[in-house]
Amino acid sequence: MPDAAPGLFLGQSSDHGADKPEHLLFHRANRHGVVAGATGTGKTVTLQIMAQGFSDAGVPVFCADVKGDLSGICVPGAPNDKLLARAAGMGLTLTPRAAPTVFWDLYGLKGHPIRTTVSEIGPLLLARMLNLNDVQEGVLSVVFHVADKEGLLLLDLDDLRAMLAHVGENAERIGREVGNVAPASIASIQRALLQLEQQGGKAFFGEPALRLEDMMRTGLDGRGQVNVLDATKLMSSPRLYAAFLLWLLSELFEQLPEVGDPEKPRLVFFFDEAHLLFNDTSSALREKVEQVVRLIRSKGVGVYFVTQNPADIPDSVLAQLGNRIQHALRAYTPAEQRGLKAASDSFRANPAFGTAEAIQDLGVGEALVSTLDEKGAPHVVARTLIRPPDSRLGPATDAERAAVMAASPVRGLYDTVVDRESAEEILAARRGDADLAAADARLAEARARADAAAAKEADKAAAARAREQTRLDRESARARAPARRSTRETPIEAATKSVLRTAGSTITRELLRGLLGGLRRR
Repeated sequence: MPDAAPGLFLGQSSDHGADKPEHLLFHRANRHGVVAGATGTGKTVTLQIMAQGFSDAGVPVFCADVKGDLSGICVPGAPNDKLLARAAGMGLTLTPRAAPTVFWDLYGLKGHPIRTTVSEIGPLLLARMLNLNDVQEGVLSVVFHVADKEGLLLLDLDDLRAMLAHVGENAERIGREVGNVAPASIASIQRALLQLEQQGGKAFFGEPALRLEDMMRTGLDGRGQVNVLDATKLMSSPRLYAAFLLWLLSELFEQLPEVGDPEKPRLVFFFDEAHLLFNDTSSALREKVEQVVRLIRSKGVGVYFVTQNPADIPDSVLAQLGNRIQHALRAYTPAEQRGLKAASDSFRANPAFGTAEAIQDLGVGEALVSTLDEKGAPHVVARTLIRPPDSRLGPATDAERAAVMAASPVRGLYDTVVDRESAEEILAARRGDADLAAADARLAEARARADAAAAKEADKAAAARAREQTRLDRESARARAPARRSTRETPIEAATKSVLRTAGSTITRELLRGLLGGLRRR
């Protein structure tokens, strides 16, 4: 029976006319892998059987549901005659059952909300989310540096926005310490934050932040928890989607201890639409992805990229993916033909068929499979019929999803936002204190001016009173002095005096004449 092998049963191939089960060995599952193929060739079904297979083995799984059809993993399957016939041909007895599923959603609409803090994301990934250039990314790093130096927590976008304003207001002082901070760069980052917020990104930042142990649970029945991220809305913001998954990988890498090569992985991580991670990626971010993928293996985490063509993944990352499942590819254009050649060259050749031709001839539910053997070497590629899943093919209904969420082990842990004191509140308090001090200073200055004006007016009033008192004193003194005859002549007095003077002069002259005349005659 295929289920008896120490690995995940993928399907059945034919080796020189003999049926051969194809397994992915659990103790080689942390060597990562890739599931590739054109749209509609069965990648999602392969992802579903792998996720449920790992869960049945006691391995927690994280996967993104991009189209909504992976949600059926939470519901027991109802296989039709075709699926039953395929299972019987493999010697497989289908046991319809659901996987223990927990739904997550960055927006909290179709799953439990996932949040993290701005500080935990860091400037590198945040710059990727915001599509910043190198200069703007440098300014963002300065903002994080200043926040750390001043002990300001960056929890949500409001904190980051307040911190940007703080750095802009103190750009001259900060620039002398860590380099120039251009106001234009601050403004560009603020606009990018506004766009991210309009895309719904604000819901991702805040507390309570996600605890990784809540994703790495194992039930009482020994099965691992299947964490399904509803990404149907998130895919409209591809940068946010890619940055979130890379952040989650980074958190796993930083928090999990070294375990080497365990008998089975501690967690398996499926990265659907993996090309979004590498589109327009800076060299620094690409190096970070390569480092995480290379080193996280020793943490007991298996990473599986799901994409249309392996060529979507950089060679430095693709070289580390040991387990490979390739569904059909179509090669009509020169670029597609180059992608087909790259995909076929990545397999260990099988002399029984041509790999490139087989990739184009594969039907729905078929794949070329090459997994690692006991020694860690890749098997010869085998053309394989993929097994049917035990859970439902297709999406769960809203009622079924709601029932799963109601019974979730993390129900109520992340539903309510916690808003504790952080950078925004502290900076607002500082501005309030500064504004109060400035207001006090302005009030004291106004009071001083008013007092000075009042003193000046008092002096003027005192001087006026003194002048008025002096005038009154003079008038009082004149009133007490005796009355004096006026020396000023009236017109009549003047005429009378003139007549008298004239008459006196005439009389005097006549007397003198008479007297002198008498003397002369003698």
